[in-house]
Amino acid sequence: MNKTILYHGSVNIVGQPIWGKGKTYNDYGLGFYCTKNLEIAREWACAYSHAGGYVNKYALDLKNLNVLDLTNEDYSVLNWIAILVNHRNFHTNSSVSKRAREFLHNNYYIDVNDYDLIVGYRADDAYFRFAKDFLNNAISIQKLSKAMQLGDLGKQVVLKSLKAFEIIKFIDYEVVDNIYYTKRVARDKLAREDYFKLTIEDENEVFLSDIMRGKTNGI
Repeated sequence: MNKTILYHGSVNIVGQPIWGKGKTYNDYGLGFYCTKNLEIAREWACAYSHAGGYVNKYALDLKNLNVLDLTNEDYSVLNWIAILVNHRNFHTNSSVSKRAREFLHNNYYIDVNDYDLIVGYRADDAYFRFAKDFLNNAISIQKLSKAMQLGDLGKQVVLKSLKAFEIIKFIDYEVVDNIYYTKRVARDKLAREDYFKLTIEDENEVFLSDIMRGKTNGI
């Protein structure tokens, strides 16, 4: 089956996503950000504590779409980080961070604009902190990989091309109570707490500086 159901949490009802609209500094650049997880979509529908929102439901036929799935074994977390630092503002002004960003771009960057659809991690809230720590050489790639699984945030699915926008079909929407704002905050808080408790038993931890010096190709 090539057809999939996607959800988009928003403060608005989005009957038909419009190609070319949105924020350029999201994780994967300009695109329409969705998830296959209904509960996650409900949480992201409640962006503000004083109001609820909407979950928009869509059907998408993946047949004939060029899909980049960054979570499969062909790619590593380094590819994801390289894409992330290309689009998000990390406010890293040190010479070390600048060299790290240049290294990641030259060796692991994938141009997401060459694809119709992207599947990958999302880096909002606590998860953006994890990525920043790795870029600043504060945590190993092993710890980053484990940290991205905390909180059961799941994958996000991003429509990138006009082709993908033209074939996505709006099905329905549901109204979401603002109790999901509390659930969203609690999920993020738990991920942060588990992150600080996270220990790596492997004595051969690999940091970004090690990879840059050619000691390893990462994991």
